[in-house]
Amino acid sequence: MIVTATALPAGGRVAASFKDAVIAAVVALAIAGPMMGLQTVTDIGGLSIVQRWPLVFAAVAVVFVGRLLLNIFVWKTSTPVTGLFKGLKLAPSKSLNLGRYLGPALIVIAVLLPTFSGRYVVDLGTLVLTYIMLGWGLSIVVGLAGLLDLGYVAFYAVGAYSYALFAHYFGFSFWICLPLAGILAAFWGIVLGFPVLRLRGDYLAIVTLAFGEIIRVVLLNWADFTGGPNGISGIPRPSFFGLEFKRGAGGFADFFGLDFSSDHRVIFLYYVILAMALLTCAIIMRLRRLPVGRAWEALREDEIACRSLGINTVSTKLTAFALGAMFGGFAGAFFATRQGFISPESFVFMESAIILAIVVLGGLGSQIGVVIAATVMIGGFEVFREMAEYRMLVFGLAMVLIMIWRPRGLISTRTPSIFLKARKTIGAENISQGHG
Repeated sequence: MIVTATALPAGGRVAASFKDAVIAAVVALAIAGPMMGLQTVTDIGGLSIVQRWPLVFAAVAVVFVGRLLLNIFVWKTSTPVTGLFKGLKLAPSKSLNLGRYLGPALIVIAVLLPTFSGRYVVDLGTLVLTYIMLGWGLSIVVGLAGLLDLGYVAFYAVGAYSYALFAHYFGFSFWICLPLAGILAAFWGIVLGFPVLRLRGDYLAIVTLAFGEIIRVVLLNWADFTGGPNGISGIPRPSFFGLEFKRGAGGFADFFGLDFSSDHRVIFLYYVILAMALLTCAIIMRLRRLPVGRAWEALREDEIACRSLGINTVSTKLTAFALGAMFGGFAGAFFATRQGFISPESFVFMESAIILAIVVLGGLGSQIGVVIAATVMIGGFEVFREMAEYRMLVFGLAMVLIMIWRPRGLISTRTPSIFLKARKTIGAENISQGHG
């Protein structure tokens, strides 16, 4: 007879929990020892090593206590304390009403944000909206089609470098390059899609990860064309119907009779990315109701059943990769014009990981979930900026706790694309997450 953890007597559960916590603490010591215990600092004559063993022992103690408590109160008990949080979960009908009112409220706040906040908040809002747009683009591939993509930052880079190179070599403006950046990113999405048509799961993730690294390495080494590690600087800013945001005659402030302020360009860029994000959301919501959107969701639920219904899975996957990449290219072009400088270091794997974390944390396929997750993650990074050494640890712990509480993401319910009589939300337990 197989004895489960919850079937053990109380003393046995405590002993098993203590043993598991000791093992976790040993693993934590092996990892934290060299990474946290030894720090190199610049000293006279070279580098010196500073030992920080109290910090290591504190981290090991936190791991031991946390693992022990999780085992005793969550994993190895018949009445886990996580059941206390079930009351915090909204019923599907309530979540539908929440989304109905929360979405318009967030739009109103976003539109009015520059009127009651300073430059720092507007700049932060611009950054958050950029990641919201990236999250919505990746949500097509991961959330709707169920294809795990770890190299989404490649399309972000393609869009950014497309605008930078067109502006550098041909003098094209931002508004001309914006659609070109999306088209080129969509082309590379199709290029990625063809080799991975038969891949699923971990194999698909590995190939997409490799594709993202290939793009970054090419940008890094093709120095004659892309500038290599030095990047591209002097990227032109967008204009307001030909009016540059500059001091003096002919500028935006002079044309409208305003006192010149550098905040004008910051606010203009904020509204540009807000309009791009809202357009992205509207297009994706419309696509979900079209046959291609329903094909994506059918592919996510069961690819074999999808083929048996006569759906062309090749074109379905390619359209998901292409459209998701296109929105990533648009966001990349905006990133380039906002920064005025780009380099391959801006498009590392960590960017893909952050975007994927936003999609998963918000709830796969949820538009409003991406907004909440991006606001919490990107805004939270700024709040904990002074804790630069520990903020990733804090956010990692926060994500683990949220995944324990809401394993399907913050917004786990879905509204069906089509319905027979009444629109009813679907619980997370009835939604497949895809096999990618």
